[in-house]
Amino acid sequence: MTDQPRRRLVLASQSPARLGLLRQAGFAPEVVVSGVDEDAVTAPNPAELALALAEAKASVVAAKPEVKGAIVIGCDSVLDLDGEPLGKPADAEEATARWKAMRGRAGTLQTGHCVYDTLSGRYASGIASTVVRFGEPSDEEIAAYVATGEPLYVAGAFTLDGRSAPFIDGIDGDHGNVIGLSLPLVRRLLAELSVGITELWTPADEA
Repeated sequence: MTDQPRRRLVLASQSPARLGLLRQAGFAPEVVVSGVDEDAVTAPNPAELALALAEAKASVVAAKPEVKGAIVIGCDSVLDLDGEPLGKPADAEEATARWKAMRGRAGTLQTGHCVYDTLSGRYASGIASTVVRFGEPSDEEIAAYVATGEPLYVAGAFTLDGRSAPFIDGIDGDHGNVIGLSLPLVRRLLAELSVGITELWTPADEA
């Protein structure tokens, strides 16, 4: 046993879905939003864009004095449809067009992950990819879904754990990655930094 205090875990994202995934997996992360201008970040393809955004968010938050000593996790998701990166739609019109283009087809949800150890100044990053097979919702169903406002807040204009779930026929890969964060990848990235994922768990008596 060790008397060392548990390392703080900081999520560099305002995503409720990512926060929920970490909490369900036994963590008690603090949330510190990076404020990175996503439109200013560019990359040659969707996967590299997701990774660049994740690294940017994690590094900005890791540099903040208030997170000194913490482990910081930054993530960003982009849907790759025919090589085009699709993030959150700008408005309802774009969300509607997006769904009409996606239905009956498959895209790859690329999520960049960056884990930053503020004690050592080291970080590890990687990409998790999950193929998403979209169903064929009718125009009326798409209109009703867009009217809920949900697709305006999620990458690719869809999510597995919300109202669009009936319109997703299946996935190939990590479902958590589609929701926003791949826990298996996070574990591997922590290991690269010599941090065991169980060291960050909230004790059962505190959960």
